[in-house]
Amino acid sequence: MTRLTLDRLTVMRGTCPVVDAATFEIGAGELVGLIGPNGAGKTSLMRGALGLLPHDGHCSLSAMTPHGRARHAAWLPQSREIAWPVAVETLVMLGRIPHLAAGQRPSEADRIAVADALATMDLTGFEARAATELSGGEQARVLIARALAQDTPLILADEPIAGLDPGHQIATMAAFAQLAARGKALMVSLHDLGLAARHCTRLVLMHKGCIHADGPPEAVLTRKNLAQVFGISAHMANGPDGIIFQPLEVLA
Repeated sequence: MTRLTLDRLTVMRGTCPVVDAATFEIGAGELVGLIGPNGAGKTSLMRGALGLLPHDGHCSLSAMTPHGRARHAAWLPQSREIAWPVAVETLVMLGRIPHLAAGQRPSEADRIAVADALATMDLTGFEARAATELSGGEQARVLIARALAQDTPLILADEPIAGLDPGHQIATMAAFAQLAARGKALMVSLHDLGLAARHCTRLVLMHKGCIHADGPPEAVLTRKNLAQVFGISAHMANGPDGIIFQPLEVLA
């Protein structure tokens, strides 16, 4: 089942297309890594797909009402600022708003969804703590938990593991993979190509606003693509523990 369709999605900045005619679909069960160098258009593509930036072309989310879109797609932006000293549990409960009628109090099912999201992000026991008192990495995990608590068929996350320690980076990507295995669809912007290769079912490589390559990690992270887009060489091996990808050096 298709969760997101983009057909020639174009996002402009002035007269310059920062996303140029992007076309692809994401289906249920896919964990799609959106990769590319800084300025490639990854964030603009995701924000355009959500209707947060003016765009041309077609996006399946655009036809939805705001409420319908909130029940279909959770959005985790790059910005991690938490301005108010609310309790962690209260902040994560905000992810349940699309499922509540006006004035409705959270149900037991909502509380279970929040508890499950907190457990997934290794935050059990943090419920009563003020979110502003947490470390930057802990705050990032709280915001991921809020997106998970929204319990949508589609999750779009912009650099969700940036700033996390290695253990929580791996655990977060493993949690995303588990969600995909249960039928959800995820598009995750990443700079760590090793984690992208290891955990994503598919990679979409952007370069200068265009889709440069789209396919399984082995088909996208080729020597040619790495040289053309990132200007690097790398080692990749596929063994019994999965794909191991290690960037080696910047090409002259």
